[in-house]
Amino acid sequence: MSATTMPAAHGGTINRPNATSVGTIVWLGSEVMFFAGLFAMYFSLRAGAPDLWANDTQILNVPFALVNTLILVASSFTAQFGVFAAERMQPKRTGWSPAKWGMVEWFFLTYVMGSVFVAGQVWEYAMLVSEGISLSSNSYGSAFYITTGFHALHVTGGLIAFLLVIGRAYAAKNFGHKEATSAIVVSYYWHFVDVVWIGLFVVVYILK
Repeated sequence: MSATTMPAAHGGTINRPNATSVGTIVWLGSEVMFFAGLFAMYFSLRAGAPDLWANDTQILNVPFALVNTLILVASSFTAQFGVFAAERMQPKRTGWSPAKWGMVEWFFLTYVMGSVFVAGQVWEYAMLVSEGISLSSNSYGSAFYITTGFHALHVTGGLIAFLLVIGRAYAAKNFGHKEATSAIVVSYYWHFVDVVWIGLFVVVYILK
């Protein structure tokens, strides 16, 4: 976490955590509670209709969902490489090799992978609707679309945040502490949505 160094009363320094980073972590704490509520809803509905779950979950394309999950998980690594570049104050590449990429290149790759994930979710929704499972079809459809749909909205929000950070890097005359902090904060959020999806994948697709 980024920190601000302040002079102490008796000499020395005091490291004050960056307010933006702290605020983001607190906000993510509230998001944890939100998704905990969604998980509780899913389990409650499943407990009330086990036969329905046993029947409708057979339609799920688990191999496809696994590939989509691996893409999202991989995007967390590319996002972190972007953070490493931001921390060394390297906004753009110094060569074509990935080892010389800057924050912009790594974040753009993360954006592409996240977009592929969302597109995969949309395709899966279309396939399920064609099989007769929609938001209003039954309790399973409601639980599936609400839990995964809210997550997809959070991923989309993260994609927008990546574009804003990339744009800020291009607009800044000198890439500095504020730009690097923005990259770090966005990475916190992205890692969070990745972890949430891993939980959803296990609950929705594995523990059917």
